[in-house]
Order: sequence, then structure tokens, then C-alpha cells
Amino acid sequence: MQGKVAHNHAGAPTSLDHRQEVRSVLTAALAVNVSMSLLKLIVGVISGSLAVIADAMHSATDALSSLTGLITNTLSDPRPDRDHPYGHHKYEAIGALGIAGFILFTALEILLRSGERMVEGLPAIRVSASELLLLFLALGFNLLLAGYEHQQGRRLNSTLLKADAQHAASDVWTTVLVLVGMAGTFWFQISWLDVALAIPMALLLIRVCWQVLRKTLPWLVDHIAIAPEAIHAQVMDVPGVLNCHDIASRGVLGQQVFIDMHMVVEADDLTTAHRITEHVEQKLDHSFGPVRCTIHLEPKDYVEEGITYSGTHG
Repeated sequence: MQGKVAHNHAGAPTSLDHRQEVRSVLTAALAVNVSMSLLKLIVGVISGSLAVIADAMHSATDALSSLTGLITNTLSDPRPDRDHPYGHHKYEAIGALGIAGFILFTALEILLRSGERMVEGLPAIRVSASELLLLFLALGFNLLLAGYEHQQGRRLNSTLLKADAQHAASDVWTTVLVLVGMAGTFWFQISWLDVALAIPMALLLIRVCWQVLRKTLPWLVDHIAIAPEAIHAQVMDVPGVLNCHDIASRGVLGQQVFIDMHMVVEADDLTTAHRITEHVEQKLDHSFGPVRCTIHLEPKDYVEEGITYSGTHG
């Protein structure tokens, strides 16, 4: 049996703790979403518009997602502790899944109410210029909120804020569709536009839900973070490295990545081998962002051809 020495670079830089800044953004989003929900609900009740009421529900789920984000952000401390030695990042991914659930709920509710309206008949919609003006005001706030959350999500590298920004952006499009239907009813007395536009609104929300799931699930199921070939190329470029194999990675590129590998180095003493692994870890951290790397050193005569992946033999 080959002897192995495990080396863990616990001192690698970790992602900065921006939780307080993220909470500030989510608090502002919560206030805006609650206000817009009430505004749209009032307009919907006065006009009798199903699409406006559905849009108000969507804004309400925006508020719920922001509230969920605040709770999740409080739990997602990036610093490891005794019970969570790999940090708490996945709490943020769970929060993003909660947002996707709210989006899906809204889409199904819109479809259900549209079906009921078509079966029961299309009632007249009462629309005035003041109600259209209020919806334009809500649209303006939605645009500002979506842009602000997206910009802050990129600046703070927050998956939670980016997911919430997507939800806010979907609210922009639903409000635009609602305005089209309301304007058509106001100027041309086309009552069926209200229900006709509710269905594409629901389909749009389902698409947004899928986009959030597609980005979040790989993180939760430990999908590969970096191609083994890319890691191999960086490691083999470090002087003193003879071979690198059994490469595995998980996490989120640019936020926090965990890498495991087996490595053979040109060294006859532990001090030299340790120095080489330090150089490897520094290079990986520079190339792929915050990285926590575990390297298993092996004897020189254990050199393998090519790259093998964790769990396989090449």
C-alpha cells in the first residue's frame, strides 16, 4: 500500500463576508415589494382586473422571497465553525430554491385564475387614467429595484441577491404585460386582453423558476466546479510537480471552491514537498478565486499517466 500524507491549506483566503451589505439590499427590496404589492392590489380590486391582481400576488411573492433571503442570509455565515467545517454557503442556495418555489406558486396561481375566468365568462374591466398612472409608477419602481439588486449581487458576488434580482426582473415583465392589457381595455374596450395576457405571464414566471433552479441545484448536489483538465494544467505548471491525478472539485467558482487531488512532487524531504504544495495552492487560488485545497502527496514511483478523476482509475 502506498503511503500518503494529507496536506490541507487551511490558510487560503476565503470569500469576504458581505452579509451585512446583502441584508441592507434585501431590506430595501422588502420595503419596495410590500409597497408595490399593496399598490397593485388596490388597483386590481378597483378595476376588477385579474391580471393586475395576479401581478399584485407576484409582487407579494417578491416580498416573501426578500424576507426569506434576509432569514437565509443571517444563517449563511461564510466562516467555518465546529458544526460546519466547510462554512455555511449552502444556506444561501437553499434560500434561492425558496425563491424559485415562490415563483412557481405564482405561475400556477395565475394559470388557475385564468382558467376560472374563462369558464365563468369575461367580466367588464373598469380602467381609468389614474389607475394606469399608478401601474406606470409601480413599473418604474420595479425597474429600479431589479437593476439595483442585480448590480449589488454582482458587486457582492451574492447568489441570493442575483436570484432575487431575477425575480424582481420577472415582475417588470409581468407589469408591462398587465399595462398592455389595461391600456387595451381603456382605449379599445378589449376585455379579453386581461385573461389572454395572464397566460404568457405564467409561462414567463415558470421560465424564470427554471433558470434559478438550473444555477442553484448544481451547487447543492456538489456538481463539478472546475474541469479537472483546467486544474491539472495549472498544477503541472508549478516547478517541482511531477504528476497530478484523482482530481475533484465542488463549490461555486469565484465564491468558494473546494479541491481535492493526489500529487507527486520532485522532493526527498517533507519541507521541500510542503513548499511545492504551497505554491500549487497559491496558483490555484490566484487562477480560480477563493480555493480551499486538500493535497495528498505520493511517492515518486507512483506516477500515473494522464489524468484520473476521483472515484475512477486511469
